[in-house]
Amino acid sequence: MNISAPFIMRPVATVLLAIAVVLAGALAFVKLPVAPLPQVDFPTISVRASLPGASPETMASSVATPLERALGSIAGITEMTSRSTQGSTSITLQFDLSRDIDGAARDVQAAINAARNMLPSALRSNPTYTKRNPASAPIMVLALTSKTLDQGQLYDVGSTILAQRIAQIKGVSDVQVGGSSLPAVRVELNPTALNQYGIALDEVRTALANANARGPKGMLENDKTSWLVATNDQLRKASEYSSLVVAYRNGSPVLLSDVARVEDSVEDLFNMGFFNNSPAILLVVGRQANANIIETVDRIHEALPQMRAMLPGDVTLTVAQDRTPSIRASLAEAEQTLIIAVILVILVVLLFLRNLRAALIPSVAVPVSLIATFAVMYLCGYSLNTMSLMALIVATGFVVDDAIVVLENIARHLEAGMSPLRAALLGSREVGFTVLSMSLSLVAVFIPILLMGDIVGRLFREFSITLSAAILISLVVSVTLTPMMCARMLRPVREARRPGRISRAIEAFLAWLTRGYGAALDWVLRHSLLTLVVLLVVIGLNGYMYVKIPKGFFPQQDTGQLMAFIRADQGTSFQAMRPKLEYFRKVVLEDPAVESMAGYSSGRGGSNTSFMMIQLKPLSERKVSVDEVMNRLRGKLSNVPGARMFLMPNQDIRIGARMSNSGYQYSLMASELSVLRTWMPRVSRALAALPELTDIDLDVEDKGRQVSLEIDRETATRLGVNMSMIAAVLNNSFSQRQISVIYNPLNQYRVVMEVDPRFAQDPSALEKAYVITSEGNRVPLSAFAKWRMTNAPLSVSHESQFAADTISFNLAPGVSLEQATRAINEAVARINLPTTEIQAGFSGSAKAMQSALSAQPWLILAALVTMYLVLGMLYESYIHPLTILSTLPSAGLGALLALMMLGHEFTLIALIGVFLLIGIVKKNAIMMVDFALDAQRRHGLGSREAIYEACLKRFRPILMTTMAAILGAVPLGISTGAGAELRQPLGITIVGGLVVSQILTLFTTPVVYLYLDRLHRRAQRRWSRPRSAGMALPGDNL
Repeated sequence: MNISAPFIMRPVATVLLAIAVVLAGALAFVKLPVAPLPQVDFPTISVRASLPGASPETMASSVATPLERALGSIAGITEMTSRSTQGSTSITLQFDLSRDIDGAARDVQAAINAARNMLPSALRSNPTYTKRNPASAPIMVLALTSKTLDQGQLYDVGSTILAQRIAQIKGVSDVQVGGSSLPAVRVELNPTALNQYGIALDEVRTALANANARGPKGMLENDKTSWLVATNDQLRKASEYSSLVVAYRNGSPVLLSDVARVEDSVEDLFNMGFFNNSPAILLVVGRQANANIIETVDRIHEALPQMRAMLPGDVTLTVAQDRTPSIRASLAEAEQTLIIAVILVILVVLLFLRNLRAALIPSVAVPVSLIATFAVMYLCGYSLNTMSLMALIVATGFVVDDAIVVLENIARHLEAGMSPLRAALLGSREVGFTVLSMSLSLVAVFIPILLMGDIVGRLFREFSITLSAAILISLVVSVTLTPMMCARMLRPVREARRPGRISRAIEAFLAWLTRGYGAALDWVLRHSLLTLVVLLVVIGLNGYMYVKIPKGFFPQQDTGQLMAFIRADQGTSFQAMRPKLEYFRKVVLEDPAVESMAGYSSGRGGSNTSFMMIQLKPLSERKVSVDEVMNRLRGKLSNVPGARMFLMPNQDIRIGARMSNSGYQYSLMASELSVLRTWMPRVSRALAALPELTDIDLDVEDKGRQVSLEIDRETATRLGVNMSMIAAVLNNSFSQRQISVIYNPLNQYRVVMEVDPRFAQDPSALEKAYVITSEGNRVPLSAFAKWRMTNAPLSVSHESQFAADTISFNLAPGVSLEQATRAINEAVARINLPTTEIQAGFSGSAKAMQSALSAQPWLILAALVTMYLVLGMLYESYIHPLTILSTLPSAGLGALLALMMLGHEFTLIALIGVFLLIGIVKKNAIMMVDFALDAQRRHGLGSREAIYEACLKRFRPILMTTMAAILGAVPLGISTGAGAELRQPLGITIVGGLVVSQILTLFTTPVVYLYLDRLHRRAQRRWSRPRSAGMALPGDNL
């Protein structure tokens, strides 16, 4: 049966069918979405709750713990972490990859509702959630600046007008507004004046709340008219509050202005934001886990003109950072690499065939196969991203192979004197099985990857299916379009033109090369034992080099953006932090590689969070890598007393939901906080001594300064004071308490009350605090309380409801992640960490790398077994697949050698290159084995003569297909520009493996074939028994 015959005999239908497929692919290409990488985000939801004035311990015990108990029962959670700071708790839930984020969000809301009755009654509003990983980089940062408006007014514009409009855009998870807070009326009380008048703080709070009441007033109505009832019950400005009567003393009114300073200000004074050298309000835009970055950013850009039109005249809205230019540049580079690869492959075909008509036939297979693949990608819901484009680039060298094999065999029959039509019919039938086995065995390599369920499988599934689709489409093209074009376009030998001088020179060179190979092969076959020893040495070297090569998880990308986190010494006030932040900003902006920067700082109570986003100039302008920029900045910023800056490049893949100041994390968990506090310093000291690590940081903040009041309850009770009175006095005095709401048409603003900051700068302020009893007596705190200075945690972290601390770190220059994790494990083992009391382990990318590293040998083994099974079924043999698989060790050796020589780690990208090599290099053996078997079966040749003749006959197509594959991968290996760090390891692995395997397998494969053939015959002789006719022996199918 000849599958190609109907297509050869019906050329018009075949051509039109090919055109239809190309048109479908072109239409799909236009509609394909664009993304940096395949969709590999873990569904992540962040829950936040705030209780102004509450300590971190209070937030952890009264807010975080009840929420964690309710949220912990949700199905599909893989990681739950929380962090409680002054007045705020954040809980991050990361779900299994298979979990639908919308369904998870409904479960989260239900858990929040269920936990509401366990939360403090003072909690102003319900906890809220966003469908975003807080540890992931923002996709866009917008900056609001103005020469006339203050920061509070700008924040109001950003929060009221812009944030909600941006949050409505599809794909946006949340918009964080930073740099200030909403406008507010601030009432800063003078404790001395209050004591003179004998006015309690609660009395002032009640007067303010009662004076600003917004409620229903009803209506009046008769048989003709109705009237609404309205009052001037809202006070909106500080001037209106100043004349408010808070009490009467000796028959005279005491105004608020008599006991307090009232001003129009902001809710929280402890905030600042900037863009380059200007104060600014920042809108930090986050992306939902399943949203396409480029489509989301494009929607925001489309909405910007309308939003700018809504702003006051003196407000400027600037795009401070945009994640997409580097993504677009990377994809543009990949597309250019694809075009270069197609051109190189076509040139290889032209060089070997030296006939424009003949070269056109396999060259057509390249664009038809690649364009048709776009249709498959569209049907599968994939995007144009770095991984799928790399698959297409690699496929360029493969899709031409089948067409070359078919063309070469048809051309051989033409040279024997057949007509083009007959040569096409016969030639296509002869190699039909060869191209089928070549393509199916290559696709079979990816079956183990398709069955993986973790992030590695999700990341490479799109690559595998895209490449497999291109190969299978090329298989169809090679048995339909290619033989039809051969029948119509190739000329009989007698009609062929006389070759030119260059063509004759190339032909002479190839003939000389073939003769040289024949002589060398003859020598190798005569010294087959030596060749077998060489093969065994190569196999041993594979294992040795795999153990020795540095291993990483995913190549670090140069996205042109850095995130900077600044940590000050614990207990540093916000006022002391500002000049340090200004210095950091000045130094960063002076660096020649930095284009712009934006950042904001907030915090009170000694826990300062300062966050900067640094935009680097394009790679073509800065001429240095992101690592060099970070090392340069670290050197300049390492000598700032009392503060450290941690730098981390933005990455397209962020694994783990824990916020940290460095790229990798090592976590400790314990049921008892005291155990954690005992062992964490020892672990951190052990890790700090490791030269493999840099930027080591702890999220432990247990050295904050605290004024602890020790209440003599008996004395307090005798004086008429209870604990709720004391808590109310302290809350009213020192926590920026929000006591009333001002309702405006577009937003709601707060009235904030506290003691004037001039009277709250040190612990002596407690001496001026008085409690007013129900009888009106003024009782000083010192009458029933003593206070002392103690340490207190500035933040409390949990993981899976256990107390947890995390050490974050970056890698020292030239150190792989595998080397760092091994050094950490050895260092922790030396200090004898009690594993029964405390759990320690990596999280985030380091944990994923460990999992991937342990799975790598099994993945490679699974690919080999799959390949053997497929080849065994195709050849109906147990022995011949082993001959074909013998080509793989040389490819592995070449790949590992190339990576080590060029200083690259063995990452997941390089692993994919190894999988590709498993599929590629066996093609050479398939072509040899096929023709050797055919020569033995049809012409009765011995095994040595058959394999020798097969090697010489197939030498040229082997050389051509290997050169096509090499030149298809060369543009990947030598690529520069955006995204090159992802493409280079794949190209280097393929080129290195193909070069070494091409040199070795041309000689080792015939030797292995002969040895296994002898084993086959020996097995047949041993298992031969007298048998009845028709009975099969086990040895017959070897």
